[in-house]
Amino acid sequence: MGRRRRLSGVELSDAGRAADLSPVGLRGVLRRMKTRTIRAWSWVHKWSSLVSTLFLLMLCLTGLPLVFTHELDELLLGDQAATGDLAAPRLSLDRVLEIALAKRPGEVPAFMSFDEDRPVVNVTSIDPDGPAGRYTFQPIDQTTGAAAPPVAGHPVMEFLLQLHTDMFLGLPGMLFLGAMGLLLVAAVVSGVVLYAPFMRRLPFGTVRVKKAARTRWLDYHNLLGVVTVGWVLVVGVTGVVNTLATPILAYWKDTALKELTAAYDSPAPTGERSSLDAAVQRARAALPGMQLQFVAFPGTAYSTDHHYAVFFHGDTPLTTHMTTPALIDARTGELAAVAQMPWYVKTLSLSQPLHFGDYGGMALKILWALLDLATIVILGSGLYLWLVKRRRPA
Repeated sequence: MGRRRRLSGVELSDAGRAADLSPVGLRGVLRRMKTRTIRAWSWVHKWSSLVSTLFLLMLCLTGLPLVFTHELDELLLGDQAATGDLAAPRLSLDRVLEIALAKRPGEVPAFMSFDEDRPVVNVTSIDPDGPAGRYTFQPIDQTTGAAAPPVAGHPVMEFLLQLHTDMFLGLPGMLFLGAMGLLLVAAVVSGVVLYAPFMRRLPFGTVRVKKAARTRWLDYHNLLGVVTVGWVLVVGVTGVVNTLATPILAYWKDTALKELTAAYDSPAPTGERSSLDAAVQRARAALPGMQLQFVAFPGTAYSTDHHYAVFFHGDTPLTTHMTTPALIDARTGELAAVAQMPWYVKTLSLSQPLHFGDYGGMALKILWALLDLATIVILGSGLYLWLVKRRRPA
């Protein structure tokens, strides 16, 4: 009898488990799981949005004029920086370097860059015995050898760019804004997850205009959010990548660039260097079809102790941000290597034009601006909805 009771107990227990696994029981379990899941996603959406909203609003407001940086600079500055005749014969790069160093006795060359819209060579030099990081910048007209006026953006645009990039805090500011970008991605993904069950009750794009203001703004918030989701993710992710520019380039210099010149373990050359013009021409022959961007001299952060690093970029709006250096032996003038950029540097280079829509002409810039305005509305309406909900009586 006792054994039968025990067996009955087992049978009853199994029956209970069977009842729990019935369709009605499963629906209840799934409903509870779904409720917990939605609450978790709602918590992620709420706090990722609240923590980042004010900073994201700042980025959207400053980013709007930055989409039209070139056009606004031309409008605000005019032709005040125009100089030289593009068709006139030009001095050699060696001669330009000689002129620049003659004005700064004791300094050594660090970089040489080239303006795209005027025949100007920018020579950057440094005093080897002076404070670290203190450079002299000299724009020189390559047609005459005379000093040329420096080209800088309008002060307002420069201020907006610095605020948008790092809030005047340098690398810590960049990394902080990168963290805000990650919160933006979390807010977008969680918002899409929460919008899916909401769409089961209403047709897509519904705005209940006859409802209360909070309901209308909730519908506008949801509609604009799901329409712009792809663009916001692109801009958010590329913005995060851009904030990592300093550590990415530092890693490239410490790994890939050093590996290319690992065989050069002899002391750096101390005698006469080979012709800079010849080095540039040799590099140009190794990278045909690309545009000269700048030269890093031996001993600088973007080169080695033994080489000129001659950097080129592509000739399309998208590839103009992608650089490839050719290393030229500073003593012999021979090509040492073409340093193809690794994937992470290419990702950084591509993220910059994608972030500002600076690769498809005016039509794409206008589209970027409209989507930026829509994002401002999304952020503002999200903040409004949170404030109204807090004011409602419990």
